[in-house]
Amino acid sequence: MNWLREFEAEAERRRLREDPPWARGARLHPDVAKSVQRFQVGEAGDGANLIAKAGDGDYLAAVKLFVAEEQNHARMLAELLRVAGVPTIATHWSDTVFVRLRRALGLRLELMVLLIAEVVALRYYRALRDGADDPLVTQVAARILADEERHVPFHCHRLRIGFAGFSKPVRAAVFGAWRVLLLGVAVTVAADHGPALHRLGVGRLVFVADVLTAFEAALARIRGEEPKPKRVYVPKRARPRGLD
Repeated sequence: MNWLREFEAEAERRRLREDPPWARGARLHPDVAKSVQRFQVGEAGDGANLIAKAGDGDYLAAVKLFVAEEQNHARMLAELLRVAGVPTIATHWSDTVFVRLRRALGLRLELMVLLIAEVVALRYYRALRDGADDPLVTQVAARILADEERHVPFHCHRLRIGFAGFSKPVRAAVFGAWRVLLLGVAVTVAADHGPALHRLGVGRLVFVADVLTAFEAALARIRGEEPKPKRVYVPKRARPRGLD
């Protein structure tokens, strides 16, 4: 896929598309509002560090457009909070940790950390889209989710190039450590955003299991394999009676 062309086409679609109807207002449960505030902070970076590491040519141009999409997410979430009567927040500890970790690393390791955030975002915005009982919240979450579903394969494509020279044993060891970090992040997010996830109809265990499943699909892409669909874990208490 020509990623620069894909991002340019999306930028043009976004230019021509009307904004969500902010004037209608939105209703956010306090637990969900706090959660959206934290994700808004995470989307609001300027991307300067990633851009500086991206080199030149088509990849640099695509990264700049990727950053612009993330900044648009931050803008839409800020507008959503505003029309719901909820202020934005300046910082959150989880975003601070991610930013400091990414800035200390080279491009490949920064993309590895970024991919974790993107995979978590996939599940979060799906929960927000499907679980919100407000049309404007649903629309904003759907728009962001559609972008995130392109961002993950974009980063996977670059990481596949970055890992091409690794032997299978070394790559397996790196991926194993990566899984451990991903698990820690997923559990932390599930705990930190637990009340909001519950309000959106997603249990903590289901959230973590779904994030792990999406991450395994991303690793398959990086290895050059077709991602295999896996059964999503559902806690026994959430299963209909009569099933094993």
